[in-house]
Amino acid sequence: MLFALLESFRSALVSIFAHRLRSFLTTLGIVIGVASVIAVVSITQGLSMFVTEQFASLGTNSLTVRSFTSREARLQGDIARLTPDDMAMIERRMDNIASITPILFANRSSQIKYGSESAYSQIMGTTYTYQDVAQFYTSRGRFIANSDNLTRRRVAVIGDAVRQNLNLPSNPINEYIELGGQWFKIVGILEARGEVMGFNQDDVVLVPYGAMESLQGNPSRIDIQIQLRFNDTNEIETNVERLTALLRSAHNLRDGEPDDFRIETSEQMMDTFDSILGVVTLVVGGIVSISLLVGGIGIMNIMLVSVTERTREIGICKAIGAKRHHILMQFLIESMLLSLLGGMIGLALGFGLGSAIANNIPGFPPAAIPMWAITLALGFSAFVGMLFGILPAAKAAKLDPIDALRYE
Repeated sequence: MLFALLESFRSALVSIFAHRLRSFLTTLGIVIGVASVIAVVSITQGLSMFVTEQFASLGTNSLTVRSFTSREARLQGDIARLTPDDMAMIERRMDNIASITPILFANRSSQIKYGSESAYSQIMGTTYTYQDVAQFYTSRGRFIANSDNLTRRRVAVIGDAVRQNLNLPSNPINEYIELGGQWFKIVGILEARGEVMGFNQDDVVLVPYGAMESLQGNPSRIDIQIQLRFNDTNEIETNVERLTALLRSAHNLRDGEPDDFRIETSEQMMDTFDSILGVVTLVVGGIVSISLLVGGIGIMNIMLVSVTERTREIGICKAIGAKRHHILMQFLIESMLLSLLGGMIGLALGFGLGSAIANNIPGFPPAAIPMWAITLALGFSAFVGMLFGILPAAKAAKLDPIDALRYE
């Protein structure tokens, strides 16, 4: 049996390479289908791995609390807010907090000026604990100090993209930039983080929370975000439940009323992102997989032609003792090999295409192919070859040796 199997492989390879152009054109549908699927998977998996690393750097014990206003409440003019009193209550009543910080975004112009240069950036007011919560440290100079916040000192820590956009010196420490009509002294440069999906993480300006609060004008309309990190990573769900209960009580929400805030953990954000990418990969992969079926029909068509061309050969094989299962195995293996070769070519082309697309998008992470995608692509290719090779193989195996020998 082993000899018959090896001989079937040899015969299949000889037949494929004897008609190289026809074999390539036959597998073209498989090549295009596999290449398309692998290109999509490599891009989305590369992005997923990069984002997972970014969220992992935050740790599983950190979370963000932000206000949330439903559409119905917004239409009624009821805007939800998180206030410094909420943060003080959380800090006072929650145990096991390693660090906590408010974040206040500029609600006026986010324009920054330096001399004759101007640019727009994300301006945030925060405290010295932000670097511990967000794992965002300086590469030069210093971070915002607690004294800066208490005295509302006009100092700023900027990302490198801001420095480049304003044509600041390579060492901009002690230079002054204008924010909201006031001058801020640069005291630090943040570590470079690069771009993610077109969002530049280095295009940010951090100022003391107290200074940003004074720029806002009306303290009663302040809406902050609260970021905090816990000491114990194993009790994050318990901490979220307790935090929810505290905020609902502080906001006087009755049973049945929806929360007017959102609590987001890094793990939840990572799971949400992965689920979105998974759906996108599945939908796009399903669409381009149609070409695999088209390729399979092409293989069946050519194999039926091959059976007709080799009718006399089949008759001779049967006349000298070849059994029905030998003929069936020979044509089935040839069909599977054709499909597998197309799958391997498509695999290489797909990864090359995915890498080329990822490399040509600024800030996009490199493409990556997981082992399950390789196994699935080659396995599905072999399955398509076997599925669409059964009919031609069965036709060849059923031929009567006498009729086959008399075939012209």
